[in-house]
Amino acid sequence: MDLYWVHARDFTTPVEEMMRGLDDLVRQGKVLYVGISDTPAWEVSRANTLAELRGWTPFVGLQIRYSLLDRAVERELLPMAKVMDLTVTPWDTLGSGILTGKYNQDRSTEGRAALRGQIEERDLGIAAEVVKIAEEIGRTPAQVALSWVRQGPGVIVPLVGAKTRAQLDDNLGCLEFELEPEHKQRLDEASKIQLGFPHDFLRQMMPKAVEDHRA
Repeated sequence: MDLYWVHARDFTTPVEEMMRGLDDLVRQGKVLYVGISDTPAWEVSRANTLAELRGWTPFVGLQIRYSLLDRAVERELLPMAKVMDLTVTPWDTLGSGILTGKYNQDRSTEGRAALRGQIEERDLGIAAEVVKIAEEIGRTPAQVALSWVRQGPGVIVPLVGAKTRAQLDDNLGCLEFELEPEHKQRLDEASKIQLGFPHDFLRQMMPKAVEDHRA
């Protein structure tokens, strides 16, 4: 197996036991690399630091939820992944379909977001900006939303959940271009979040150093 994922930390198995077990799988030739999903930054950092100290196999990939609608991982997980050289594979990159703009046209449209009751005014506002930029540059909203994710900090490889060949082809179109700084800035502004302490505090004290570090 090329890549074996620990699909969410259970907080029951001791981290030492988990990392030693994963290292055994690699040494036995059963898997080549290991990754981890949906786990707090402090726990991933602890696991990889332990692996480094003991000569075990570290995590090389991090799977997390990330999109224009949910940027919470920018507080801790993405900066950690960049510093620790983890490739990030985000899921829900189109926000359950909201970022395609289909719910802006008709809120009664069937889909995961409608079933979960996730559609909020803020989400529709972000989707509207995605649609507007897509029209300006001759791309689809899905391609714009995925391109924004791809251009995040570090190495990011978005996961796509296409139901049809046409959707897959459309999603893959995000590989053909990059957003211009102006367009990326507009999306950043439309979807911005408060990073909270200590990030906002440090940004006030050392704005340039913080921005350079997070870029």
